Amino acid sequence: MKPGDNDTPGTGIGDGTRAVRAGLPEPVKYEPTLPGPVFAAHFHLPGEPTGPYTYGRDENPTWTHLERAIGELEAPGEDVETLAFASGMAAISAVLFSQLRAGDTVVLPTDGYQVLPLVREQLTAYGIEVRTAPTGDDAQLGVLDGAKLLWIETPSNPGLDVCDLRRIVEVAHGQGTFVAVDNTLATPLGQRPLELGADFSVASGTKMLTGHGDLLLGYVASRDAGLMSSVRRWRKIVGAIPGPMEAWLAHRSLATLHLRAERQTANALALAEALRDRPEVTGLRYPGLSDDPSHKIAAQQMRRFGCVVSFSLPTSAHAERFLEALRLVDDATSFGGVRSTAERRGRWGGDAVSEGFIRFSAGAEDPQDLVADVLRALDESAR
Repeated sequence: MKPGDNDTPGTGIGDGTRAVRAGLPEPVKYEPTLPGPVFAAHFHLPGEPTGPYTYGRDENPTWTHLERAIGELEAPGEDVETLAFASGMAAISAVLFSQLRAGDTVVLPTDGYQVLPLVREQLTAYGIEVRTAPTGDDAQLGVLDGAKLLWIETPSNPGLDVCDLRRIVEVAHGQGTFVAVDNTLATPLGQRPLELGADFSVASGTKMLTGHGDLLLGYVASRDAGLMSSVRRWRKIVGAIPGPMEAWLAHRSLATLHLRAERQTANALALAEALRDRPEVTGLRYPGLSDDPSHKIAAQQMRRFGCVVSFSLPTSAHAERFLEALRLVDDATSFGGVRSTAERRGRWGGDAVSEGFIRFSAGAEDPQDLVADVLRALDESAR
C-alpha cells in the first residue's frame, strides 16, 4: 500500500473516520458518547461468575472500549483481539515471557529499543537462547533457523532501518516461527503488521498513538485467540494492567491520531529535507526521504513514515549546543508527542550511536516555524 492512502480496501471508510469512532459503544439516549472511566476494583457478582466483569485486575469496561478501538485500527474489519497493558515494556514482556520456555530460541534486533538488552539478560537467565541481528537488510533471517519467536522492530529505534516484513514473515512461518512486530514508531495508521502477516502487533501507546506525553500505556494485538490466551494469562499473573484513567485518556486521544499523524509526518519530512544540505549534519535518516536507504521497502509496507528523524552532529558538545539553542523543541526522551522533542541519544548509553547522534521527534507545530527554529539552532551551535 502506498504511504498516505487514506482508506483500507473493503472497509469503505478512511483512517480519520475510523479513528474518531473506533471503540465507541452503541448509542444510548442521554448517555455520553464516550463513557467516563470506570474506577472499580470489584463488581456486583451474585451467583456464578459468568459475566465479563468480575474483578479489576482481569477486566474493566474502560479497557474494553480502548482495546476494541485499537483493534479496529490495527486490522479494520477483521476479528482481532487486543489487550491493553500498563506500559509498552509490559506489553513486550507479556509476549516474550508468555510464549517462550527454557530451551526455546528467540531472535531479537541488535538495534531495537534500548531496554531490549535487559530483556535479553532475563531471557538468558531463564534458559532461553537469544540470538541477535540488525534490522536492516533483513539480517535477522540469517540467525532464524530453529527459533520459536522472531521479534522485529521496523522502523528501528533510533536508527530508522526498515526490514521487509512480508518476506521475513513468509520465511519465519515456513519454519514454524512466530513473528512479533514492535509497531510503536509507525502506529497502526503508519503500518499494519497483522495485515503483513505478523502473529503479534505490539506497541507502546505512550508515544505517537496517544500523542500528548501524559500517560504510559502498551498493547498487544493478534488474530490468534490461542496465542492471546497465554498473553492474557500473563497479564493476569503479573498484574501489568493500565489504570482506567490512562485507558480513558488513551481512547480519547485516538480521535485525533489521524490529524496528528498527518501533521507530524509532514513536519518530519520537511525537517529531513531541510537538513539534507547542512554540512555539519551526517547520517541523516528518515524513511520518507526518497534517497533514504530504507525508502524503497518502507514505501511498500508503510502508509505513513512516522514522526522521527535521526542525524548526527560532529561531537557531543556540538549536539548539546544545538539542543540548548532550540526554542520550540523540548530536550526530552520519548517521541511522538504534539510538541517536538529532541535528545542526544548517546547520553543514555546502550544504543550503538555516535556521541553527537540526535533523535528528533517532529510535533504538530507549523512546519515553517519548526524548520526555522532547527536551522537557526544549527547556525548558533556551529559558532
